[in-house]
Amino acid sequence: MPIWSKAFFRMLAFAAPVALGGLSVAYSDALKQPPAGKERSQPPTPVRVLTMAPVEMVPRITGYGTVAPTREWRAIARVEGEVIETAPQLASGEIVPAGTTLVRLDDTDLRLSLAQMDAQLAAQAVKDETLTASLQIARSDLALALGDLNRQQELADQGVATQAKRDTARRAELSSRARVTEIENQLALNAAEREVLKAQRATAARALEFTAIKAPYDMRIGSVDAEIGQVVNRGQTLLTAEGIDAVEIAAQFAIGRVGPLVRAMGDGANVLGLKARVRLPAPGHSVIWEATVDRVGEAIDARTQSSTIVVRVDQPVAQAQAGQRPPLRRNMFVEVILSAPKRPVLAAPLDAVRGGKALVVSAEGTLERREVTVGYTIGDIAVVTEGLAEGDKLVVTDPAIAVPGMAVKPVEDKAVKAQIAAAGGGQGRGQGKGQDQ
Repeated sequence: MPIWSKAFFRMLAFAAPVALGGLSVAYSDALKQPPAGKERSQPPTPVRVLTMAPVEMVPRITGYGTVAPTREWRAIARVEGEVIETAPQLASGEIVPAGTTLVRLDDTDLRLSLAQMDAQLAAQAVKDETLTASLQIARSDLALALGDLNRQQELADQGVATQAKRDTARRAELSSRARVTEIENQLALNAAEREVLKAQRATAARALEFTAIKAPYDMRIGSVDAEIGQVVNRGQTLLTAEGIDAVEIAAQFAIGRVGPLVRAMGDGANVLGLKARVRLPAPGHSVIWEATVDRVGEAIDARTQSSTIVVRVDQPVAQAQAGQRPPLRRNMFVEVILSAPKRPVLAAPLDAVRGGKALVVSAEGTLERREVTVGYTIGDIAVVTEGLAEGDKLVVTDPAIAVPGMAVKPVEDKAVKAQIAAAGGGQGRGQGKGQDQ
């Protein structure tokens, strides 16, 4: 390459950047960007709300417990003897009616004792007849001796009879009187012995009744420890059974849940006035028994810190239906639903008021935080007693950013409203799935 070409390119490499820098300085004002305009305001965030309005609801709570019979019975031998007969129904699980003879013991010894006592009483009667006849003779002899003594006394007073004759008459009178007293005492002793024999006979006759053990009421047989040929001792348990006329369930309820329910019934109400139902979940359906509140437990459960309310179901066996309603049996785990009369309340989804906090949409369309009080819950529905009023728009959605004062657009949630209406009539998710609290 020629030398002048190399010099030209070197000058061009130096001059081009300098020229561009000068142009940049000269036109810098023209290249300035205009100031950015103000950001546009974000549209209000839509949130789902529930407009609070009174809804007719059946206040109710649910507890859990196991079934137990109201009456339990143990057959205890009250006499010794050999088992000579048992009822055909004497087997675990069998139901027997009242008056059924379940076990019979050998009563031969007791009947022999009764026959011996009857013979002794008959001998006492004969002895009484003999003594009564002897007493009549003794009393006649006493009368003669007393008459002779009186004559001897008169003669002695006249100086005709001697003192010796009078003393002899006196001794004869005393001897006759002693004989009468002896016979009367023997009759009294016989009467006392006869009463003792009668008492012993009554005891043996009563023991004879104990040889036949009968069902005192309609019952279901439990364990059986008596077999034919077995010799039992007094005090030995022969069998156990339970009454079938009623069962009871000692249900556990969280502390503080029962009080609001009772107050919902008005002044002067108590737990015994609550309506009770027992529910057994079954595949495809639920089995319900009507019950009554029987009593309240005396103490708080130390393990669960819950109170106990005992409800009673009458005639559970009579209510049984094959394939539809099984009989309530011992140790069944069931739900107990306590309810008060229907009344208007303000109800909300439990998640919307959890922890005593709630978000509402103010009249200006902004979020506002409220402190609320929940009286009781029914499944996932909470009954609010304080903090919300009719017409308030409760936020039931969970906004990603929930800042009090933030502008929002309320959208009524019809599904939640329908859910609360269904729960008020006992058809919500809390009812039928055992989630009432």
